[in-house]
Order: sequence, then structure tokens, then C-alpha cells
Amino acid sequence: MAQLKADLSNLEECLPSTLSQEQRAVAKTQFYKELAEKVHKFYKGKIQIMPKCTLAGFNWFNAYYTPGVSRISTNIRDNNDSSLFYSLRGNFVGGVSDSTRVLGDGDVTPPGGLGVMEGKALLMKYLGGIDAVPICIDSKNKEGKNDPDAVIEFVQRIQHTFGAINLEDISQPNCYKILDVLRESCDIPVWHDDQQGTASVTLAGLLNALKLVKKDIHECRMVFIGAGSSNTTCLRLIVTAGADPKKIVMFDSKGSLHNGREDIKKDTRFYRKWEICETTNPSKFGSIAEACVGADVLISLSTPGPGVVKAEWIKSMGEKPIVFCCANPVPEIYPYEAKEAGAYIVATGRGDFPNQVNNSVGFPGILKGALIVRARKITDNMAIAASRALAEFAEKRGINPDNIIGTMDEPGIFPKEAADVAMQAIKDGVARVTDLTWQQVYDIAEHDIKEARESAQLLQDSKHIVDFPQETLNECLAYAINKVTGK
Repeated sequence: MAQLKADLSNLEECLPSTLSQEQRAVAKTQFYKELAEKVHKFYKGKIQIMPKCTLAGFNWFNAYYTPGVSRISTNIRDNNDSSLFYSLRGNFVGGVSDSTRVLGDGDVTPPGGLGVMEGKALLMKYLGGIDAVPICIDSKNKEGKNDPDAVIEFVQRIQHTFGAINLEDISQPNCYKILDVLRESCDIPVWHDDQQGTASVTLAGLLNALKLVKKDIHECRMVFIGAGSSNTTCLRLIVTAGADPKKIVMFDSKGSLHNGREDIKKDTRFYRKWEICETTNPSKFGSIAEACVGADVLISLSTPGPGVVKAEWIKSMGEKPIVFCCANPVPEIYPYEAKEAGAYIVATGRGDFPNQVNNSVGFPGILKGALIVRARKITDNMAIAASRALAEFAEKRGINPDNIIGTMDEPGIFPKEAADVAMQAIKDGVARVTDLTWQQVYDIAEHDIKEARESAQLLQDSKHIVDFPQETLNECLAYAINKVTGK
């Protein structure tokens, strides 16, 4: 058996050849979970704060701090927007979560969200050249219930420190109100990556999948499984991009959404779901099996699998069916099973399977573009511009059924995305900086991303960031293999 490389690129080769496809998938999940526990404890987190200004001597602190910094205070007092140019604020994102819906683990308590939120900050820096900080808050009110108004008030009060806010891991229905109120009440972009980011990247993958099967988005019949914040926003953005809502059916845990669902209508907190009830599924399909017959697209953001999406549903779909099963950490059906059932294109949320539909190729470029032009908000048009940028990038370098979307290790994807988003922000009238060209935004983003990666590499080369022990990597691999073989 091969020795596991430090970059983990040969993990597949290090698994015993006797393992079945399902065992290999389970082993990889177990490996990454065990590695996550070991690596987080080893490094005690993933990010740190470093200076970016010259420190030629201690006298410089007279300019960076008192007395010189008084000039900065009064300049910003006289023009608050200047804080976006005089301070870290212009390239600084606050990642805010109440940790009530973390991956497939649900409510993990406020500090339980730090793993994801710190990981998000790391991705922003390495992929987008953006400084970010994780902020996990307690949103419970006096009655012990998670209160959307608590998150809204918190973000409104801290917005003056950041150039943008990234909301994350907030349960529905609270997340709908939080995003909708903050998008209109804050003077900086407020982005909910679970909703908007997932939708933008899903749309990008769908656009290229439809090109490969030569189908028009407006003519396609689509089935959505799961009616959480991610999938409902996917549906909304896909409709905005041209899909016909009358040819769409969405299912939650109680059945299909339609205008007869009084349980949703009566609960005004779920107003986004009711909008879908009013505009989709005029035939009132009763079951997923019934809705899938002849369908062109199935998009599931539901319960972690496998076994959630049935092979027989896929077998009943139309010609060259497109199947997105993006639950984490395990997709609703494994890609090999979906392919055996007749799926032409299969996408999941995991990077160890083909066609990863994951927010990591979206939010770094989207937020970077918004920050560069000092946008006041991120519009739906900007999210769609990002989708088209992702799709165009992949199409230009070549797409096929197992490669429909760019990946995070393709550095050119993020500057293009940033530039397209920035130009759309200017077009939509939400940018403070309006005199930059597409190429100028691209160059700024490319420079910042390159600098972030080179800085990280410099710290590793100088051993200020030490290598993770090979022995512990081997232990994690052995643990994963033992979990699936029982040996």
C-alpha cells in the first residue's frame, strides 16, 4: 500500500484495493473526520492575525497609534466611507453565525460553530485574498428561543467594522428574515452563504450540465428534494435565471409544496417557502417518485445519505438526467449508484467525487468583487453574474459529464468571478467605486490572492508554520480503514 503524501493527493491509492466503492467512500469520510480532530488540536485553530505594515522601528507606533492616529479618527469622523480606505475594513469580512444549523449536525451551541467559521475565514484568505474573522454568537432570547432579531441587531451594530458580513449556519426560518432585513438595512453587503452561495454555485453547475445535454433551462422539468434555506434559494435563483416555475416541484419532509399547503401558509415565518407554494407545482404531485417520472433535473439538498435518493427515481427520469445530490458530509446517493441508475451527470458537495458543487468556488470571488468596488449590497444579479462567470470559466477550459464546474485549485477562477461581480455591482448602482475597469478589478484580485498564498507558503517554508506529523497522518488512515473493515 502506498505511503500517504503530505498533500493527501494519493489518498485513494492508499486504500486497500479490496474495498467496495461504498466502503471507499465511507473510509474517506472517516479519514477526514479523524484528521480534522487531530489537525485542529495540533495547530490550535487555523488562522492568526499578522501585521501588514512596515515596522522599521518602535517610533513607527507613534504613527500607527497615538498621537498620529488621531488624524485617521477625525478623517473618518468627517467621512465614514473613508474608513473603507484608511483601515482594514475595505478588505475585511465578519463571519457571523449562531451555530444553529452546522452542516448535518444541527445546533452545536455557539462555540461549536467555530470550526466551520474559522475554516471559512481561512478559505477567504487563501482563495480570495480577504481578511476575515469568525464571530459565533448566542441568539437565544429570555425564553430560550433563537431570536432572529438578536442576530439582526448584532450585525447592524458591528457593521461599521467590516466591509461585508458573511452569515453562516443559521437555521430556518430565522435565516430568511435575518438576510432580508440586513440586506436592506445595512450599508455594506450582507451575504448568507448557505442560501446565496449554494444557489450561485449550483446554478453555475446546472448551466454547464444543461449545455452538455443540450437542454434549455426554460423547458426543463425539475424536482427539488429538501426545502431548507439552501434549496429554496437555489430554486429562486434558478427561476430568476430562466427556469419555468410551473415545471418545478419541491418536496419537504411532509410532501410536495403547492398552494394547498395550509401548514406553510399559516406559519408566516416560512414566507419564502409559501412563495414557492404559490408559484410551483400546479399539478400538485404527491410523491417524489411521481414527480421524477420524465424529469430532466433532480437537485437534492436534504438529509445526508446514502439511501435518501432512490435509484428507481433516477431510472424513471427523462433522457440524460442531471442529478445534484449535495448533502454533507455524505450525499443522498453515491455517484456510482446514481450513474448505475442512469444519471448522465452527477454532482455532489464533496471534493473527493467528480463535480463538486461547493460554495468554496463561489464566496471568495463574490465577496472579493463586492469589496473591491466597496459595494453597499450584493444583488441577485451579482449572484447570477458569479454563476455565469463560474460556468464560463469551466466551459472555456473544457467541460464533460465528470467536469462541469471549476475547482478551488484553479486560481484563475476567483479573479474572473470578482471582476464580473464588480462590474454587475457598478451596473446595479450599488458600488461606491465606479471608475474601475473589468481588467483593473481582475488584476487587484489576482494580486491579493497571489500575495496571500505566497505569504502562507513563506511561513511554511520558514517553519513558522510547522509540518503536520506524517505519523499522525498514517494513524488517521489506519483508523479509517479499520472503521470499514473491522480489522
